[in-house]
Amino acid sequence: MRRSIATVSLSGTLAEKLSAAAAAGFDGVELFENDLIACPFGPKEIRRRADDLGLTIDLYQPFRDAEALPAELYAKVLRRADHVFEVMEQLGAPTLLSCSNVSDQAVDDDALAADQLRTLAERAAGHGLTIAYEALAWGRHVNDYAHSWRIVQAADHPALGICLDSFHILTRDTDPAGIRDIPGDKIFYLQLADAPGLRMDTLHFSRHYRCFPGQGVFDLTGFLEHVLAAGYQGPLSLEIFNDVFRRSDAERTAVDAMRSLIVLGETLPGPSRPHGYAFTEITVDALSEQTATDMLSRMGFTRTGAHHSKPVHLWEQGEARILLNRTHPGTWQRAAAAVTVLGVDDPDPQTSGARARALLAPPAPRAIAPGEASLPAVIAPDETAVFFCRPGDWLADFTRIAADGALLTGIDHVSLSPRADRLDETLLFFETALGLRLSSDEEIADPYGLLRSKAVTHDDFRLVFNVPIGDQPDNENGQHIAFGCADIFATAAAFADREVPTLAIPQNYYDHLAARTDLEPAAVRRLGEHGILYDRGADGEYFHFYVKALSPGLFFEIVQRTGGYDGFGAPNAPVRRAMQAR
Repeated sequence: MRRSIATVSLSGTLAEKLSAAAAAGFDGVELFENDLIACPFGPKEIRRRADDLGLTIDLYQPFRDAEALPAELYAKVLRRADHVFEVMEQLGAPTLLSCSNVSDQAVDDDALAADQLRTLAERAAGHGLTIAYEALAWGRHVNDYAHSWRIVQAADHPALGICLDSFHILTRDTDPAGIRDIPGDKIFYLQLADAPGLRMDTLHFSRHYRCFPGQGVFDLTGFLEHVLAAGYQGPLSLEIFNDVFRRSDAERTAVDAMRSLIVLGETLPGPSRPHGYAFTEITVDALSEQTATDMLSRMGFTRTGAHHSKPVHLWEQGEARILLNRTHPGTWQRAAAAVTVLGVDDPDPQTSGARARALLAPPAPRAIAPGEASLPAVIAPDETAVFFCRPGDWLADFTRIAADGALLTGIDHVSLSPRADRLDETLLFFETALGLRLSSDEEIADPYGLLRSKAVTHDDFRLVFNVPIGDQPDNENGQHIAFGCADIFATAAAFADREVPTLAIPQNYYDHLAARTDLEPAAVRRLGEHGILYDRGADGEYFHFYVKALSPGLFFEIVQRTGGYDGFGAPNAPVRRAMQAR
């Protein structure tokens, strides 16, 4: 089906919005009236620009407070409509969106509403145009699609149909199944929007928090099934009011929007799903490389290999593999280290790579020397590179030696810290490209504000994203790599013997732990002696401690899970954040 996006969903001037929509592959746009009013180009020039970009103008909107009015007010509506119809003819926009009346002067009279909409549709038909009537969730008398459909039926004019907007329907918890009873040729337009699970004034919610399909809690797949079952054949159009999108790069937002429609349509090869981490790559400079080398050595890692053609070294312990990649010499003055590549163990790397590219992820630039593994690799929306690796194949690119005995067993999870305005698109990409599911959504207290922490998982593959909520400084200590172990106490003791600098935990934490759990006093004392934090779930326990930061944005965590515990010790995060801030 054709794909469209409302210009109100994108930032910038109208020219920038049109260019961004075209570059992302959209077929058409809904032209928001404010974008036209603020544009220096006339309607005919806007149409030419859209034509040159391969875009149609599918809808002009909004036309407000147009029905169920006293006669003197309705006369003004008709004068306004005559101007709008002339503009639409010049734009080449075939359909006008008329929203249900929100004015205090609206009359609760369906027959009057139908009669006035019929008159409006008759005038539109004289210009070769149609009217799509939409029930706003906060409409004064008409606020659900069933009611708007009854009025359209009563008006009985071929140029009048309805517009269905998923936000207005689903935010009111209205059952969309009745859409199947509406003739498809009377559904003149479809607008799609998702939204987070918030409860607030509906108008404020609509104006600030809508998001793209797959980024909220609405069942848009089920909603769309009802609409298509009714016989709708028009475009799938996105109408998103969102404060973040209004200040974000328009081209990036348009790509995110297109990705969401691709996922909603889901005609991609199915994800093969990761089996775990093949490796995690840390980019280092001259100063942080020395710190990282010392830290990994103390933690029991062995430098087991050097890449045949790149300044990359492999460090191993058990199944935990870390790559240290030396950055360009020009960056040596910045003492920093950051996770920049996730190597994913994947049984079918080519299919997974093709799926990721179909989700509009650009290929990761990578020079491949003769004889080296050709790994499908893409750049995720948070700018992390993802390499899809058949287990073991990529290791042939390194000249290797055997590793020593292992305290650590593998990579339990990786935590990244994308920019807050990229969290939703990053989550959508990883969920759909890798076949992961959202497994936790937490708010964490920080000494300087709040963090949102979301985890996406599949079996033993776990990926966490932490971003600040509100206007906070950049998220320091936002990235970390968590390594699993079989015996957390033995590992902590070995780290102490090797002088691995670990994060001190205050005694207050253990006093509180003793009071809120049924742990034996000796068990609590033992945890405190090693600086180990503790959490318990319905199916198991979680023990973890932290190594001091490798750089301002990266640290390591050591964890042990028992039973079926599948969380990340979120109740302990405020303590960890406070001690790191200290």
